[in-house]
Amino acid sequence: MSLKAILSAVLFAPTLALAALPAGTMYKDPYCGCCGEHAKYLRNAGFDIKEVVRQDMQSVKQQYGTDIAQSCHTIVMQGYAIEGHVPANAIRKLLKEKPNAKGITVSGMPATSPGMGDYKVGTIAVEIIGKDGSLKPYGKF
Repeated sequence: MSLKAILSAVLFAPTLALAALPAGTMYKDPYCGCCGEHAKYLRNAGFDIKEVVRQDMQSVKQQYGTDIAQSCHTIVMQGYAIEGHVPANAIRKLLKEKPNAKGITVSGMPATSPGMGDYKVGTIAVEIIGKDGSLKPYGKF
């Protein structure tokens, strides 16, 4: 390997690693503890999550179109809204496929979802929120 190739790899590898890390903003109610647990789970899965406390969560959900299938927090990431305790693999699928949609949701707060307790892979039904506000199955994660 040439010196130029080695220098390029050393200098640009950290930039590429940072660029590959999906970043998002989590809007959450100040009185909800499970939101922070979901943020911690997503960070452990490689996401960069910034937590923002909001008193007006209903207006956040209306702004991003997740009020049709609400949960306790809303994450905005790469132009999509991610509502509730959505598993990391569902988010990765969303960001890879880039569907024409508002985002994805896990309505309510299922006890086996990430951040709520003992996450059981393959048990969480995720729905996609269409641009028209419709909900359709997106998969079990």
